[in-house]
This record gives sequence, structure tokens and C-alpha cells, in this order.
Amino acid sequence: MIKKFCTTGTCIPEKNYMVDLSNRIQLIINQYIKSGQYFTINRARQYGKTTLLYLLEKELRKQDYLVLSLSFEAADEYFESLGSLAEGLSLDIEDCLREQNIDEKVLEEWGKPISERFPMRSLGTKISNLCRKCGKKVVLMIDEVDKSSDNQIFLSFLGLLREKYLKCQQGKDVTFHSVILAGVYDIKTLKLKLHPQEESKYNSPWNIAVDFNIDMSFSVNDIQTMIQEYEQEHHTGMDVEEISRILYDYTSGYPYLVSKICQLLDERVSDAQAWTREGILSAVKMLLKESNTLFDDMTKKLLDHPKLKEMLQNILFTGIDFPFKRETPIIDLGVTFGFLKDKNGIVAVSNRIFETQLYDMFLSELAVNNQMYMQVSSDRNQFIVGGMLQMPLVMQKFYEYYEEIYSEKDQKFIEENGRKLFLLFLKPIINGTGNYYIEARTRDNKRTDIIIDYKGKQFVIELKIWRGNEYNQRARQQIFEYLDYYQKEEGYLLSFNFNKNKETGIKKIEYKGKHIIETVV
Repeated sequence: MIKKFCTTGTCIPEKNYMVDLSNRIQLIINQYIKSGQYFTINRARQYGKTTLLYLLEKELRKQDYLVLSLSFEAADEYFESLGSLAEGLSLDIEDCLREQNIDEKVLEEWGKPISERFPMRSLGTKISNLCRKCGKKVVLMIDEVDKSSDNQIFLSFLGLLREKYLKCQQGKDVTFHSVILAGVYDIKTLKLKLHPQEESKYNSPWNIAVDFNIDMSFSVNDIQTMIQEYEQEHHTGMDVEEISRILYDYTSGYPYLVSKICQLLDERVSDAQAWTREGILSAVKMLLKESNTLFDDMTKKLLDHPKLKEMLQNILFTGIDFPFKRETPIIDLGVTFGFLKDKNGIVAVSNRIFETQLYDMFLSELAVNNQMYMQVSSDRNQFIVGGMLQMPLVMQKFYEYYEEIYSEKDQKFIEENGRKLFLLFLKPIINGTGNYYIEARTRDNKRTDIIIDYKGKQFVIELKIWRGNEYNQRARQQIFEYLDYYQKEEGYLLSFNFNKNKETGIKKIEYKGKHIIETVV
């Protein structure tokens, strides 16, 4: 069977190219399962939770555990009442028992009817009898725990698990050896989501659970295991280490994004470009251009949480540094959704793909009825000559449009909107062919504002608010250093100057064989 990259459903090692997770699986078993821990794997959408549970179940079965693997993906009817939840769980667990060839006597006892009057108590008795008589340690896994239509009913089930766990610790009961719940939200957030106005509801029956601290993102080395397997079968001649590093640079190891870009490289990028830096750029453009469930969910989440959207806009457009404190509800929500991360104690967008998608989303909203955007859109062909972006002309025309439309705006407006205005100007020019990313970090941790990739050629643009001649000299020196790093001969500096006697315009600055086109507005 020819393997494929998988971006929908569960990744199967025999069918799909995938990161080698065997060490991670064994780490979970050693750190959590063997010691009988109860825990929650809460990660963002399409972060590999279902695949991880599938592989964990396979390995646990090999190690002679009895694994009850359930999902609430399509279980809305279970949450009509406590009775329906108990019945539904009982039926699902029976299927798991039959699949694992459990003794018929154990199956027969499990199949006894649930008490209509006391369904949770009846289910608890079934669990005790199963764990006592099956002869194996029993592990319960439930995926998509936050898909339930009425979380309060599910929380009653968690209360049952907690009660049985505590009694088991005291030697008064027998219950599941380990319980794993997986979903986007942790259990505390589930309760807060259900009853935000009732502080008492915040106390979770899941306080028996330990923190799950294993990183599920893919490192460069993780990505290499997948790319190496592909290369061994296809013999493309790619530089596996370099391709893995570039994939990580764009995705920060977000599992879906890594697999999706690889899938596009394999199936849709031309053979001449595939598995090169240029091919990855083409795949990224396809990814950002087309609808997918991850980006659709991002749009919905930001509509549902306007304060989170406002924070992201402040980070991206005004460069505000928010201290990272996971206990802050809006930051916790952003991390839960996979949009935010801790970067040296400061809140940052979690990866370059999300950053660009968010910029595009916010700029598209701003573009409606924006005078400059509409003018540039109608004249954009002038910026492409011989199929290549004419960056000096871009800077010249931005200067002209800015002077015409925004020159009378005050300092506060420009400080808050300068970057936004330039990106809004740039978007229709490179849209569909080029790409850009913001605040890239060079290896020596120096910052630049905007890198444009257009048909494999990079343009480096530094955006600065004028803070005096000395500050501007440092900005010039900095961009020369960027040019050295990116091995470019030409760079661009855009300065927003609020001095009354300012000298606006465009000029070239030569330095050590390189030159900057500096635009002052």
C-alpha cells in the first residue's frame, strides 16, 4: 500500500507518513499509566489527540491492559439524562469488551440492565465488578469530552469516577486503573463555559487529575522522522534536515499544519519545486488561500470571543507586549485554542502560519471601503514587471498614497495603525503570488518587521516610528545587519516621523556594498 500524508481523522502508521511517536507513547505509559494516574489531554483542535490515543491504546493492549476507548464525537443523545448517559456508556464499553475477547461471564454480568432510578450508582457497580473480575488493569479513555451538549450531566459522571477513585485509594472499592480524557477544553474550563455566572460551579470534580505536561507539538527532530521515511520511499534528493527545519519555522510544530504542508508538497506542488524552500512557500500560500476546518474554527472562535480578538489585534498591529500569565482568563483561552503561546514571558501568536492567517483575516475586514486599499487594488499591475515584484516602486507609491490620505493624522493614530496601513497597502499587490510574515527572529535573536517572499525572492522591510536621529541611525545599522543575515544586497526602511519640521521623501543609503531605500512619511 502506498502511504499518504493524513490531515483528516486518525493517522495510521501502516497507511500514513507520520511522526514517530513511540517514545512519547512510552513516556506517557511510564509517567502516567503505570502509576495509575487520572489526567486530561487538552490541546487545540487538530493537535493529534485522537491519533495519540489510538497509538496509546495499541501499545497498552500489547502490554496486557484492558483498554476501554470511547468518544463523545457523536454522542449528543447520551446527555439527555443521567440514565441515557449510563446506558450509552454501558453499551459502548460492552463493544470494547467484546472486541478484546473478555470472558463471557464477565460480559454477561456487564450486560445486566442499568437501574432506572439510580443509573450512576448502577453504572458504578458495573465498573467495580468489571475491574474486580476481568483479571487485567483497566484503562478508560474518552475522546472529545467537550462535545457533550449538556456538560453538567457529564460532570456528574466525573463525580462518580472521583468518588470511586477516592474509595479505591482507601481500599474500599475497585475501579479503573487509569482514566484519560481528551478534548480542547480542560474540565475546569468546561464548567466555567457552562455556568460563567455561578462561581460555585467552578469547583471541579476532576481535582483528582494530575497535570499532563508532555509536549505534543513536533520538534525539528520529530518532523525529520516523518520526512526521512518519505524520502526513503520516494528518493527526491531533498535535504531532509533543512526541509524539516523550514517546516518547523512556519508551523512551530503544530501537528495539523506540518502534515498539511507535507500533503500539499506531495500531492499538489510541482515536482520541480516540491521539497524545496520554494515548494514550501507555494504550499503555505495554498494553505492560507483555501478554506479548511482549522481556519474556519479560528474565525468562529474570534467571533465568539471579541476580547481575545482585540488582544490578537493589539499584539499584531500595535506591538503591545502582554506578560504571559496562564491564569489570566483571556490568555488561557488563547492558549487553549492554540492561538497563543509563551515566548520568553511575553504572549505571542503560536506560529507563523496562524500569524499570517490572522493578519489576512483582520486586514480583509479593514479593506472594506478603505480608500487606499481600493486605489492600490485597481493599480496593482504596475508593481509587477516581468513577473517580479518591484519593491522600490511599492515604497514610492506607498509614500504617495500616505501623503495624500493620511499625512494629517496624529501621532497616536499612526503609532496604532502604521504597520496596519502598510500591510493593507501591500496585501492586494502580492495577494495570491507572494507571502509575508512578521517579526521573524534571526538566529542571533535580532528582530525585523516584515519579510516578503515573492516567487522565491525575499525582501526585508523594517518599520520604525521616528524617535530621533540617533534612534534612526540604530535602525539603519540594524537593517544592514539583517541584510547580512539574509544575504541580501538591498533592504527597505519605512519611518513614520511626527516632527513638525520633518523631511519626508525617499532616499538611498549606501553602506559596505549594500544599500537601503529609506522612506520617511
